[in-house]
Amino acid sequence: MLGTVVKSTGSWYQVKKEDGDIVDCRIKGKFRLGNFALTNPVAVGDMVRFEMEGQEGQGIISEIQNRKNYVLRQSPRKKHEVHIIASNVDQALLIVTIVQPKLKQGFIDRFLLMTEPHDIPAIIAFNKSDIYSEKDHVIYDILAEIYTKIGYEVVKTSSVNNEGIDILKEKLKDKTTLVAGQSGVGKSSLVNTIEGSLDLKTTDLSDYTGKGQHTTTFAEMHPLEFGGNIIDTPGIKTLSFNNLEVMDVAHNFREFFEASTECKFANCTHRNEPKCNVKHSIEEGIISELRYLNYIQILEEIEDQNYWELKTDY
Repeated sequence: MLGTVVKSTGSWYQVKKEDGDIVDCRIKGKFRLGNFALTNPVAVGDMVRFEMEGQEGQGIISEIQNRKNYVLRQSPRKKHEVHIIASNVDQALLIVTIVQPKLKQGFIDRFLLMTEPHDIPAIIAFNKSDIYSEKDHVIYDILAEIYTKIGYEVVKTSSVNNEGIDILKEKLKDKTTLVAGQSGVGKSSLVNTIEGSLDLKTTDLSDYTGKGQHTTTFAEMHPLEFGGNIIDTPGIKTLSFNNLEVMDVAHNFREFFEASTECKFANCTHRNEPKCNVKHSIEEGIISELRYLNYIQILEEIEDQNYWELKTDY
């Protein structure tokens, strides 16, 4: 039988059959993704083949169908393994906010580095707009210009005054959308506002740290009454990339890749190489310096990680 994984709880997976019934399944054998060891061999969104077992209405997943795409990150707990956040998605919705908690703009670029390799369209929602100060709105305008200029969709949203809700509904309709964000950005509240039939658990920011607390424990797919599905994911604290090399990053900052066709060297990393068109474009104000600074930090992290891995091999 074939079905779609709609919830992952670690060792068990809920699989939705073609008739809509849900079957609790385990996996049979080991699954890998290329050369990467996986913390979760089966992901929400996977199409799987499974067989019923026993008398309790449970099943065993024996095969994962070819994925059209997937969103991958370094495992937050096992730095040498990777974690599939979701698969077979039409687009991604990244929810951020400028305040409460304070925006870390670099997180946006790190998230886009997960969707870009598979050409997954991304929408960036700047949430909690009802509490933005005049300065916050100026920051939003600056960031919105940076990301719309390079082809990403940006929308300002609020679950309090419904700003941007109709826009998001239109963009989510009839598509399977991965919904992600750092803890505390109001992801669950925004999703509840978009889909009134859902009642995702919400929580306040920690009074002590000013940071978000996890509300979603496992990834789960939810149908939308107006058409389509969302895959709700646990709040993300940090993003690292043990699955990428320096040139992978260079190729997946989309405006860098476009400008690099005019660089002197085909393998230009846009740092100290002569006649680098990316650095020239930054000096001319064509490419965002903010994006470039985030790019450099990611490269340094990857190189540091590779260095220490090599040291431990001896």
